[in-house]
Amino acid sequence: MIDLRSDTVTQPTLQMREAMARAIVGDDVYEEDPTINLLQEMAAKKMGKEAGLFVPSGTMANLLAVLTFCQRGDEAIMGNLAHTFLFEAGGVSALGGVVIHTLPNLKNGTIALEDIGESIRVDDIHHPVSRLLILENTHNRCGGVAISLGYTRSAAELIHAHRLFLHLDGARIFNASTALKIQASDLAAPADSVTFCLSKGLCAPVGSVLCGSADFIHKARRIRKMLGGGMRQAGVIAAAGIIALETMVERIPDDHLRAFNLAKELSSIPGIKLENNMPETNMVFISFTDEIKKSVKEIHAQLWEKEIRVGLVGANRIRMVTHYWISDADIENTVKAFKELLK
Repeated sequence: MIDLRSDTVTQPTLQMREAMARAIVGDDVYEEDPTINLLQEMAAKKMGKEAGLFVPSGTMANLLAVLTFCQRGDEAIMGNLAHTFLFEAGGVSALGGVVIHTLPNLKNGTIALEDIGESIRVDDIHHPVSRLLILENTHNRCGGVAISLGYTRSAAELIHAHRLFLHLDGARIFNASTALKIQASDLAAPADSVTFCLSKGLCAPVGSVLCGSADFIHKARRIRKMLGGGMRQAGVIAAAGIIALETMVERIPDDHLRAFNLAKELSSIPGIKLENNMPETNMVFISFTDEIKKSVKEIHAQLWEKEIRVGLVGANRIRMVTHYWISDADIENTVKAFKELLK
């Protein structure tokens, strides 16, 4: 099976499994799990922040950031294609009473600075209080694009001047840093908090880490407990996260190269339209022109029969994501399958 639906389908490596079996553990609610403590220290250092907090998922990490910065009735500003808006079950509103204010995402994943500035509320009892801006890097629905450090700095300067906070949803921040050829800590520097996933391109089975100031993480830890995220001897899974940080970041260029090659070959097939130009990171989005008489659902089903899984992300749109478990041969076989189905 060639599974290109997402890099969330990655499984732990043998080295991770061995580390999990050997992990020294303690009660993390008491902050006594040495493996989790080490992972949090490593993550904070990677992000250039004072402290980190290990959580079960990126969704919980983003929710924790919003609930730590915002009170009920406050407003969080984000893109209309943001993961927090589209794919996190409305948790910031349902659980935190936080108002979501969406602004249009541009094709490059950013939000126009002018739009951000105009969206910040004046002090008026009729309005919610603008408290937080959320940016996403890389930006999933905009094609896995990497957001530049210059833009992040400009957005941070703008909102900090109005006493808002900036949270960076950096689920795939190591893909962004690889594409931009700068350190992840530099990309995270303008943000007041940042989260990244261990269970996507880094191949760990579970978990994300939320990073920020020591005071911010202290507050977030209490909210994590409130949400049921206080784990006990979770060093067993944190051990895989340590191996992920030690061994998986440096090999991300392989995923990007394979995505580039996949996009290049698919774009040469009549009827396939490459969206977002050539991929910057590990995501390839394609759609189909009118000369293709099959529906995207038919194409999806026929690829499945050939043991190739891709993601349906629209009425005429497919997403494919490369990762550790996708080889050069898998790319070749995927291209071959598309050619056979569309000839």
